[in-house]
Amino acid sequence: MKVDYITVRYGELTLKGRNRGRFEAQMFRQIKNSLRHLDGLEFEKTYARAYIKLNGADYDQAAESLRRVFGIHSFSPVIRADNDLDAIRAAALSLWESLETKPATFKVTTKRGWKGFTYDTLELNHLVGSHILRAAPELKVDVRNPEMTLHVDIQPEGAYIYNRNEPGAGGFPHGSNGKAMLLLSGGIDSPVAGWSALRKGLELELIHYHSYPFTSEQATDKVIELARQLSLYSGKPLKLHLVPFTDVQTRFTQTGQEHLTITLMRRSMLRIAGLLAERSGAGAIVSGDSLGQVASQTLGSMNVIGRTLDIPLLRPLIMMDKQEIIDRAVKIGTYTTSILPFEDCCTLFVPKSPSTNPNLNVVERTENGIPELDELIVKAADGVETVMLDWGKVFRRKEKTVLREAEERDWF
Repeated sequence: MKVDYITVRYGELTLKGRNRGRFEAQMFRQIKNSLRHLDGLEFEKTYARAYIKLNGADYDQAAESLRRVFGIHSFSPVIRADNDLDAIRAAALSLWESLETKPATFKVTTKRGWKGFTYDTLELNHLVGSHILRAAPELKVDVRNPEMTLHVDIQPEGAYIYNRNEPGAGGFPHGSNGKAMLLLSGGIDSPVAGWSALRKGLELELIHYHSYPFTSEQATDKVIELARQLSLYSGKPLKLHLVPFTDVQTRFTQTGQEHLTITLMRRSMLRIAGLLAERSGAGAIVSGDSLGQVASQTLGSMNVIGRTLDIPLLRPLIMMDKQEIIDRAVKIGTYTTSILPFEDCCTLFVPKSPSTNPNLNVVERTENGIPELDELIVKAADGVETVMLDWGKVFRRKEKTVLREAEERDWF
């Protein structure tokens, strides 16, 4: 099918009131940014729509990128015609003739976004449909369950004719709802939580805790790859902060409270994340917690762990089953990397019988019994190594060396 344009329809953001203009402007920038690797494109913006003139660019490549852009409700490959009956009929017939597989039944559906058009909706349905039937007398009209629906969208600048409507990712455009820090482990859950946060319009910086020499370089590379995969959905480079957690973690093993080790670790992780959020101007922390999945994710544990923060702790997966999370990880492309057998710091010091209902007073007394804990937490936050993911390349800011390079085609 010869495609002139792509029509992009915005999603949930169209429900916004006075702030709608800001959301739509952000959405339009996101669309343009996602297609920056394709040459010759032209962009137009109207109310609740974006139009992309392909100028010979490949539709399938553009569609692959648009499917990852949050805030898009749907998009379609379209033929654009003047707001003239003969031009619309010719475009509709051209679309029909270009179909590789001809349906047996069809119907025409018209939407008049411009009420000044000469014909009303029912008239135009009949006039376009009859024109196609004359060229293809074997074709039948079925208004209830057609094999193909031919859409005619009348707008002030022209008519758009199409028969395909591809679903978008939904949600809100990147950064339109503020900034947060994602706790990114090497597991299945946290990348899915990050994807969910991005989908709701959050700008993310990522935090990963490592415990050298107990954790390997491969474990860190695994997390960097997960971060790169998330960056495909962000529309812009992501920062990954690698936090040295060895000193904090090993100190907790010396408290004589083995059953509280995971609780103490996670509270310190949140304290460090809170410091980094303050420095980065982030307004929330995002975690991959799912209620009841492990000892630290019982209601009692999450209550004690979450009390360390002064900013919101967002848990997008809190009511999801494990299989639901796995299915989402497969769909967004992170699952294969997540199951690589490299341990992170959270799996190395798991006690035989971790507490599922820790006592807050006991936990706080244990922390108060470590006079150097505050110093260790600040030291860990100050020792962060930041990995920048830029155009598919990963740089360690301190070392200034390229760790991994991905082909540019992977970036949208």
